[in-house]
Amino acid sequence: MAQSTSYVHYPMLMHVRDILRRDKTIFSFEFFPPNTEKGWGALTNRLSKFEELEPSFVSVTYGAGGTTRTRTHDLVCQLSSNTALDPIPHLTCVGHTKEEIRLILQEYADVGIDNILALRGDHPAKGCCNGDYAHAADLIDAIHEFEGASFGVGIAGFPEGHPETPNRLVQLDHLKAKVDRGVDWMCTQLFFDNNAFFDWCHQCELVGINTPTIAGIMPITTISGMRRMAELAGGANFPATLQKRLYRFQDDPESVRRVGVNWAAQQCAQLLDGGVRGIHFFTMNQSSATEEIYKALGAPSGSKLRGLHE
Repeated sequence: MAQSTSYVHYPMLMHVRDILRRDKTIFSFEFFPPNTEKGWGALTNRLSKFEELEPSFVSVTYGAGGTTRTRTHDLVCQLSSNTALDPIPHLTCVGHTKEEIRLILQEYADVGIDNILALRGDHPAKGCCNGDYAHAADLIDAIHEFEGASFGVGIAGFPEGHPETPNRLVQLDHLKAKVDRGVDWMCTQLFFDNNAFFDWCHQCELVGINTPTIAGIMPITTISGMRRMAELAGGANFPATLQKRLYRFQDDPESVRRVGVNWAAQQCAQLLDGGVRGIHFFTMNQSSATEEIYKALGAPSGSKLRGLHE
């Protein structure tokens, strides 16, 4: 008979303020709700691997469409009910009415979810976007005004700029407006240049933004994946040194993957040495790259990486 695993299950569904008090360094993962039965099965089979890595929490992405919205809720419920993972749903407000947002928040309150990652969301490629919310700051207000629960609120940050706001000073003003509404943590867009991240953190401090910030890391595992990242994360810079290393092995997929994971591991080590409050892995529902980064950091378990407070 197989022996039970030795990793520790912590109390579930904690408010993010309690997680921040518990963990000296946050390690979190991002999942997306699969849109096929095969995808659901594959993710379900990998969840035990993610549990063994003992993240502080996991987040689940959101789509404004009806079926996508339902899948987000279903995955959050599956994680909270059937795993040792503490899920935090993303929630976007573009195209939503106040009543729709209230109902979504009530659904999460009913199943004991304590935290929400509040995002504006992308405007539709075509046509107008009807709804009661123009900005993420408006959604933050709605979450705080909701009477059914007291949610922890997270927001997104963009160390290398937001494609819709090329003026970096104005972008910081927008970020400060969100922070001033009352937020508990901030998770950044993916980046590959730690110097840009640390400089942005200093810029945030200059305008009075001192929110605990979790750095977004996404290992490059294929050349095509890098090109997709460039499309999805507008503004992200791919340093020339990284590109040279990747293209040197462009005809060798395993070497490309090794280079990308090694770069991400080096990023994480430097971020930790620099005192980052946490690291958020964009996993694409795959556990292997994150496992390799953990090993490269020399951590026997997630709890060792997180450095639990006494």
